[in-house]
Amino acid sequence: MIGVVLSGTGGVWRVRTESGETREVSLRGRLKKADYGRRAEGGRRRDTVQAAADTLKLAVGDEVVLERADGDAGGTAAWAIAEILPRRSRLARRAPGGGHGERVVAANVDQVVVVFAAAKPEPHPRMLDRFLVIAEANELRARVVINKVDLVGEREARERFADYARANYPLHFTSTKQGVGLDALREALAGRTSVFTGPSGVGKSSLLNALFPGLDLRVGEISESVNKGRHTTVGALLHPLPSVQGAPAGYVVDTPGLREVGMWALDPRGVDDCFPELRPFIPGCRFGDCTHRAEPDCAVRTAVEAGKVSRARYESYLKLREELEAEGPVW
Repeated sequence: MIGVVLSGTGGVWRVRTESGETREVSLRGRLKKADYGRRAEGGRRRDTVQAAADTLKLAVGDEVVLERADGDAGGTAAWAIAEILPRRSRLARRAPGGGHGERVVAANVDQVVVVFAAAKPEPHPRMLDRFLVIAEANELRARVVINKVDLVGEREARERFADYARANYPLHFTSTKQGVGLDALREALAGRTSVFTGPSGVGKSSLLNALFPGLDLRVGEISESVNKGRHTTVGALLHPLPSVQGAPAGYVVDTPGLREVGMWALDPRGVDDCFPELRPFIPGCRFGDCTHRAEPDCAVRTAVEAGKVSRARYESYLKLREELEAEGPVW
């Protein structure tokens, strides 16, 4: 039986099967030590640093194979995860608290949807840039949602976030009170697995409820529903989306863990490639390792001076690169 992992706490995983049923299952002991680094004869490597680094930890969004648990005699079956299927993508971040190492936030993700408010709370573009860089570093498509446009007006919101439209990010301007922009966003989510993220208080739960009334998320759930208790093993929840007017259902992952935005294992030399509007100009720099700070014949700085690239986004790039350089190598 094949299923998709929805959540996991205290060693119990909720898995949605292909038939639409949700089962609470365990993880077979052998998978807790499984890793990508098998020997040629099929044995598992457990005695090397690389084997430890390659350990595959179960994450929300993983597709898994379920089997009846050992010793089940029929009746009300107990189920266990017997196999984790290969991932087509993943969203990873640095371990929280300043620690080194990777945390896979979600597996098999199609896109990252970053939600900010036009006001209340006041949006901070530098924080938005960090979310987008994480998506770019994970080679995931990203789209930006500016919610609560009723507070400032859509025209003002569009002007304020024009730099992101120029960088070719899909932008959605929404208001749950006025019903603005909901149809287009609903269409963009249908049939996809989308990571919904952004700062607290921007109205993510209210927005999802307005998009999919059958979802019935509690307002505030996205910022409060995970990481409760001492035994939480997963920092995200995968919600199946109800089908609307025959449109294909999808999934949405809510990720309050990304409130502490850490750019895991990102090489400072690759930050410029995480800004789509800089990419066309990078090959024109005289030096292949140009930092775009003070080197002569820097095509990126020339584009900034000519108004072809947003100065605010360029300065955000410099700030993020400086931050990563100060952190040093990630072990």
